[in-house]
Amino acid sequence: MFTPMVIAGLTVDPLTNSPIVILKEIEGERTLPIWIGLLEATAIASELEGIKFSRPMTHDLLRNIMSMVDLKVNKIEVCDLKNNTYFALIHVTHKGKELSIDARPSDALAISLRMGAPIFVAEEVIRKSAKIDLKAEPEDKSEQGKKWQEILEKLSPEDFGKYKM
Repeated sequence: MFTPMVIAGLTVDPLTNSPIVILKEIEGERTLPIWIGLLEATAIASELEGIKFSRPMTHDLLRNIMSMVDLKVNKIEVCDLKNNTYFALIHVTHKGKELSIDARPSDALAISLRMGAPIFVAEEVIRKSAKIDLKAEPEDKSEQGKKWQEILEKLSPEDFGKYKM
C-alpha cells in the first residue's frame, strides 16, 4: 500500500548541515524526512521557488528529453528503505508500454516537480523510517542521534522552512 505525499519543504539537519527534503502525506499529518545532497536540494528548491536558469539544469534537460520522446511520468514512488538508504521508482509510459526506472528519491522528486507527477510512499517505508536505528551511529555520535530524534519528534509542519541558497 502506498500513501500519497507532497513535498512540504526543505530544511537543514542542524547537526550535519545536510539538506533534508520533507514529504507530508496529503490526507494526514505524517511526515517523512529524507536526507539529500546539496545539488539535489538546489534542483528541488529552484523548482519549488520557480527559479528559471538561462540554461537547462540536469533535471530540466531530462524533462525536455522526456517530453520530446513522448515519455509520460505517471508517478514516483519512494518504495524501500534499506540500511538507512531510501529507494525510489519513476513510473513512466512510453508508446503504450509502462516502465519503472530505479532512481534516488531526490532525483525522482526533482523529476516529479518538473513533470507534475504525483508522489507516493510505501507504508512499509514510513513504518521503517520511524524505526531508523540512530544507535547504529558510532558511540560518540549516539548522543547526537538522540538529540536529532528529539528534534524530529517535536517538529510541526510549520517548522519546515525552505532551504536557503
